[in-house]
Amino acid sequence: MAYVNAYQPPPPAKPGYGLHGPVPYDINVAFPLDLTQLETPRLKLTPFIPSIHAAKYHAAISDPVHFYRYYPFSGIEDPESYLLFMDAFVRQNPYSVLLAVIDRTTPDPDYPEWGGKLAGTIGLLNYSPTNLSVEAGVLCILPAFQRTHVATHAVGTLLKYCFTMPYASQSESGLGLRRVYWYAHSDNEPSLRLAARMGLKREGTLRWAWVLPVGKELGKTPRKTDLLAGPGRDSAIMAMSWEDWEDGAREIITSQMARME
Repeated sequence: MAYVNAYQPPPPAKPGYGLHGPVPYDINVAFPLDLTQLETPRLKLTPFIPSIHAAKYHAAISDPVHFYRYYPFSGIEDPESYLLFMDAFVRQNPYSVLLAVIDRTTPDPDYPEWGGKLAGTIGLLNYSPTNLSVEAGVLCILPAFQRTHVATHAVGTLLKYCFTMPYASQSESGLGLRRVYWYAHSDNEPSLRLAARMGLKREGTLRWAWVLPVGKELGKTPRKTDLLAGPGRDSAIMAMSWEDWEDGAREIITSQMARME
């Protein structure tokens, strides 16, 4: 039987707005996002708005190649490429959101309305209302805030929001998820230690999960006859389930956040 293959690759999509996204900025989120539940006395999470946060964020990264060394994405070391990527990868996906991490213990005289200094980012990626699951990702704590309370409070606050049932009480409400998962470069020991300390469990390793951009140093060497030149990456999978949450993980997170007060 005769047939044809008329496939043509689609042209690259070009957003009809600038680097800072649409005006007014549309976070484009299809799941509940209650910002009153995403804060502690020492930290709060709020949507990352490029026109507000991007300049401060990029200015705080003196060595972007080192800062993003574990990430598999091409070009995000460049501020403009970073913004284009996050718009396509996160904002345009209604089941993902990028959040700015604000350290409430450190005032920012340039932006007192923030209630603190920008300390990094964290996000919820690929939320599934069908499977009640989400990835916790895009955790990038700026160098000045590493080894402080910031990462612990950011992760703990997000996990609590993910596992708390909607309208659990008059003061607490969340997404009521069954599973939160976390991918990390298998050599990224700081990320894996943080996840384990917060109660996530190692579920396994996805071998050769990514083809990395050419030039990335932390990768595996492909075969000599490989179709692509970039090195490979193994991804470790960490996760927490609702059973873990109710069987002690909630108390682990409460203890960790109290320890980092």
